[in-house]
Amino acid sequence: MKDFVFVPTPLGIAKLVGDENGLSEITVLNATEPITDIVPEVLEDAVYQLKEYFEGKRKNFSLDLNPDGTDFQKRVWKALEEIPYGKTTSYLELSKTLGDTKAIRAVANANGKNPLWIIVPCHRVIGSDGSLTGYAGGLQRKQWLLEHESPFKQTSLF
Repeated sequence: MKDFVFVPTPLGIAKLVGDENGLSEITVLNATEPITDIVPEVLEDAVYQLKEYFEGKRKNFSLDLNPDGTDFQKRVWKALEEIPYGKTTSYLELSKTLGDTKAIRAVANANGKNPLWIIVPCHRVIGSDGSLTGYAGGLQRKQWLLEHESPFKQTSLF
């Protein structure tokens, strides 16, 4: 049986799910859920590392991951883990990395089904023209994550 926890983040309440085999899901919810008082032991490290990420103290995660998906989806998600913090790539470039530029739609579809938001950085994939493209968590969250990771912090004019 998998354990779960609800934790606050700057993007909303995050739900983390996992067991002794690793973290299998992290999503940021649009609904309000009660914050979990006691974090299951198998999720303590994930909660801690996620908190560090949002505090700007962590750029890479070192967690056991165990997402549910097809072999192809898992290959795409593994490739996403190789995109460096503060960098972006396009769906086309990701398809090239996986060895098949014709698979761009399948790669985009697998990217959209990534169950490990933030940890497996699907938010770092943008359109070939530099535009923000679909993100299961919403484009405002994608933009926030990219700005959070940017080495060039935008200052307000007002």
